[in-house]
Amino acid sequence: MPKTDSSEMRRFLDVLLKHGNFTRAARDLYISQPYLTQSIRNVEKTLGVKIINRDVSPLRLTPAGRTYYQYLTALENDKAAFTKQLRQYTHADQVLLRLGILPSLGNYLLPLFLPAFLKAHPTTKIELTEDILARNEQRVLRGELDFLIGQNPETIAPGLDSFDRGRDGYYAIIPNTVTWYQPHQAYLNPGALTTQDLLQAPLVLSPHGSSIRRQVDYLLQKYNVSPNIVIESTSTATITKLATAGLGVTFLPDSVHTRPDPERYNLLPLPQDLLSLNYFIAYPSGHQLNKVEKDLVTIFLTQLEADLAQSSTIP
Repeated sequence: MPKTDSSEMRRFLDVLLKHGNFTRAARDLYISQPYLTQSIRNVEKTLGVKIINRDVSPLRLTPAGRTYYQYLTALENDKAAFTKQLRQYTHADQVLLRLGILPSLGNYLLPLFLPAFLKAHPTTKIELTEDILARNEQRVLRGELDFLIGQNPETIAPGLDSFDRGRDGYYAIIPNTVTWYQPHQAYLNPGALTTQDLLQAPLVLSPHGSSIRRQVDYLLQKYNVSPNIVIESTSTATITKLATAGLGVTFLPDSVHTRPDPERYNLLPLPQDLLSLNYFIAYPSGHQLNKVEKDLVTIFLTQLEADLAQSSTIP
């Protein structure tokens, strides 16, 4: 493999692909265009293949170039993992807590408790891994993460212990493109639509592995419905915008607020025995929490409980 610094070369390729032009890329990188061109040619000479397709505009990676880019990415990931492992020896006086959380939950939950926790423990370093629940569960079980934050602890993998507090409800967005939309109604009465009606509509959902999707999949199986899933996204913001734009029905927790717009969609509160969530923080079974870890759990639970209590008093 070429001896070119992997971080520098990946940065060169990222900027080159962004602009699709050597001159603009060099300007963005604050280097000369000949230097950038020669750096790429040196790599191609060492590899014995072209990594940039210069016959198209904007410039693109060749198939060999895509393989090389994946190699650079793997190198950078390995370096990052090594740095994390080494930190326990080079920063022995600094506490590091590694948290895994679903991206759509981070926007709501992290601001609730992290500021208060870091105020109490200012020397503690937090590292976040934002991914779907299933993959973060495996990271905790492998020791790559210290804590997992999610919803509905009854669904988590064996080998994890959890604390939970605060049950939240769900509502459905019914866009004006589906049969069950009711004109000029901001909110529908709970029970206005059957579960089968909701599940048979075009759906916009989070992917398999997320907590809400596990609940929806259970309902689909229970009511023997073959779903029409239009699109999946790990982003709650994306799911919300796609549903309100008319792409299909979706289900969101009450903590995710959607402004009423009765000309475009209805909002339908759902009974908690149909869909609900209970936020949790989990860690490997048998692990004895130290004082900092106990404080993290306590602050997470108390701040969440206070927020849910406040939300329930808002009309």
